[in-house]
Amino acid sequence: MSTALTLNFQKESDYLSFDINDLVKVASEVIVPLGHINQFAARSPWSGLEQQTFEQVARRLKDTCDVDIYPNDAMLASAFEKGEIEKRFLKEGITKWLDIQDIELPRNVAEQFCHNALEIHQQPFHISEGPELKNLAKKLCHYKTQIPKNYTVLTNSQRVEQMGKENIAEDLNIHIIKWCKLYLDESQAVWSMPNRNEGFYSAWKAMILYDPALNHNIRKQLKTLPEDAGHALTEAMITLDIPKSELQDYLEAHLLSLPGWAGMMLWRSQQSAEEEKLLLEYLAVRISLECAFVKPYLPLRSQKVEEQVQIEPLLLDWIQWGNMPISDWAKLSSTEVKARLLLAARFDEFVRSRLWLEAWEKTYEVHIKEMISSKQLKVVQQTKSILVQFAFCIDVRSEPFRRQLEKVGPFETFGTAGFFGLPIETTELGSTHSHESLPIMFKPQYKVIESSSDVDLKQYKQRENTANSLSHAFNTMKHNMLSNLLLPEISGPWLSLQTLARSFVPQKAGYSIRKIREKWLHKPSTKLSLDHMHTHDSELPVGFSEKEQVFYARQALKMMGLTNDFAPLVVICGHGSHSTNNPYSSALDCGACGGASSGFNARVLATLCNLPTVRETLEKEGIVIPKETVFVAAEHITTLDELRFIYVPVLSEAAQESYNCIQTKLSEVRDEANAERIVQLPTLDSHYKNPKAEVQRFAEDWSEVRPEWGLARNATFIIGERQLTDACNLEGRAFLHNYQWWNDENGEILAKIIAGPAKVAQWINLQYYASTVAPHYYGSGNKTTQTITAGIGVMQGNASDLLSGLPWQSVMQSDQEAYHEPLRLLVVIQAPREYIERLLDRDSAFLQKVQHGWIRLASINAEGQWESWS
Repeated sequence: MSTALTLNFQKESDYLSFDINDLVKVASEVIVPLGHINQFAARSPWSGLEQQTFEQVARRLKDTCDVDIYPNDAMLASAFEKGEIEKRFLKEGITKWLDIQDIELPRNVAEQFCHNALEIHQQPFHISEGPELKNLAKKLCHYKTQIPKNYTVLTNSQRVEQMGKENIAEDLNIHIIKWCKLYLDESQAVWSMPNRNEGFYSAWKAMILYDPALNHNIRKQLKTLPEDAGHALTEAMITLDIPKSELQDYLEAHLLSLPGWAGMMLWRSQQSAEEEKLLLEYLAVRISLECAFVKPYLPLRSQKVEEQVQIEPLLLDWIQWGNMPISDWAKLSSTEVKARLLLAARFDEFVRSRLWLEAWEKTYEVHIKEMISSKQLKVVQQTKSILVQFAFCIDVRSEPFRRQLEKVGPFETFGTAGFFGLPIETTELGSTHSHESLPIMFKPQYKVIESSSDVDLKQYKQRENTANSLSHAFNTMKHNMLSNLLLPEISGPWLSLQTLARSFVPQKAGYSIRKIREKWLHKPSTKLSLDHMHTHDSELPVGFSEKEQVFYARQALKMMGLTNDFAPLVVICGHGSHSTNNPYSSALDCGACGGASSGFNARVLATLCNLPTVRETLEKEGIVIPKETVFVAAEHITTLDELRFIYVPVLSEAAQESYNCIQTKLSEVRDEANAERIVQLPTLDSHYKNPKAEVQRFAEDWSEVRPEWGLARNATFIIGERQLTDACNLEGRAFLHNYQWWNDENGEILAKIIAGPAKVAQWINLQYYASTVAPHYYGSGNKTTQTITAGIGVMQGNASDLLSGLPWQSVMQSDQEAYHEPLRLLVVIQAPREYIERLLDRDSAFLQKVQHGWIRLASINAEGQWESWS
């Protein structure tokens, strides 16, 4: 139950009643929930800020955190030199920008200034007229009030640090990191933080009195803190004298100081009712500590007084880009002076960066537009008999594999979201844990359990427990004060042999260890709980009713555009990755399945589509699946470019023939995909005699920091018929989702694609973008210097933020060159204009993404005409 609290601001008679819980909830939109790294799921770091424009968020982050979210000059220069940015789009950008500016200046003068400012190769600028410049700036100082400047709220600790007093903001972060690690630890600490069950604030309050890192006076102040976290947070803000209008901004600034640890607290608060106020407790701890640190410097001057435009940099801009010496300013009227200063102030680094980024994105859009020729837009009848149809995840890594499949035989591929529209929580054989196998913005509605016969399951569990008990015993001994002295003597010989084998023959060692484990476990044949079961052990219903089975089968087939002309064999392809000694292994799995392999979902869908009752009902609705057609499930291993079948029921004669055909072709597909992909991975050897062996080494080598590129370089999401792109080499940069607008009269299918798969793709795109442009804030820095922390995530060293994004090796080719191109996602929809207008009219969130620059939109109508909507 929320508590209404009363604050005193500026005057004792000025009170503000508000709900502190609501205030924290609204402020939390500047960060995103951060889950465990072993269930890494891509998420846009700005998903709660899309009501602002991309540029507005960029300005705020620069002011608050000194973080740049536009590509830096080196990235832009590299792209320009490669021909990836056409200058004509820069000129168009300048023209559009000047069209909306109300500046009393000749157009040619303004255009020349802007063009010069956008030159990519500019020599270092030095000005020798120092005294004259300062004197002129003093004369023009009264123009400061006429040039508006963005106002950003900073924390008091940041402001004290800016005053050059102490490194209070840095010290505050170090203390908060220490206490967060203690509270959140799940596997590393031998002795856990006392009183954790009472909540973060209470446990911290009980221990802070004994913290030797704090001096006696600060501990004495903290001793008198209220027992309730909400009251403590309120009291701290009263002491700090935060203005009423800045309350939310102030909390947001604190959350942005350590968005990783704050994000983990936010995620935990959403997982259980017991910790629902955890983020509020985090802020209470943080701001109470800040209050104690900055108390000697209070009161501080008003922030707005400190925020003023500096005239000297604007004069320098005109000297450099306007070819205007200092002496020329005396010849100008007051109106002309103001106009020039206003232009220089408005055409700042953020506008220039935005124009460069938009030019880069428009150049890529033209590239895609030209690649898709008008002849490919026509829907044509298949002239050859299709033996096998494959439904792949939209993941960009599927595109090269699909392209190779279509080359080698009479095969057809479809693209759809990797969870196949199944809102399920999965429990694999013998496991006591469940996994939410769907996009993280949704919640599961059903549970599906993998099971076996009682005898087989009991024996399997025994073998698995034996294998796991060895690992558990090792970890227990390692953390015990006495037994860890004997552990090297006991484990040394075996671990030494394993280390040597994995270091010098990683491919063979990894393969052998995995095969020995698989043979020992000997997983029995299993079945899935697809029929609804009555159980009291699960919060979710286990299995589906017959009506629900039909609904999800129908929905999946319609979403992928496969409702007629079925081949004898239909392969539902999930995907997963395989790597060794990789904390980011889940980041390479299916983003639509919450950072896990989507093979389980593929098997569920394939089994549903084989059920006679499902087929009978679908046939009555017009979706006729021939008796000879059989659905099977497979898993695309992206690290190896392999397709492994995981569910193959009894096949019809025609399906068996198709199955035999694809088995003879898969090795060729794998080799071609390996050869295409391996040259993109940086390695010492640029000539590969055996690409297959090399990609296997990448997967098994425990020293390999880059087992695969993952979804790096993703840039576009194409929604349309496969004929639109089947002759195009999209270079593994495109999410491909099948869509037939003529079978979607009411627009429901398109709306679902945009609300689900397109949103996941956008989050993936922006996470790769953020990890590239701000690797040490939104990424996770260098993999080789990371520390696995508290069993939940990674840090750089032992006192950094909990890092939320992708490592440097996932986005960078080298120290100087980025591999991922930081472009915002281009969504291309094959549909008439009225379909797009209806979509934007109904989906205000998607319209906002387009208008505010979080996504780019284009469409292709029935006549093959391309239209840009952003």
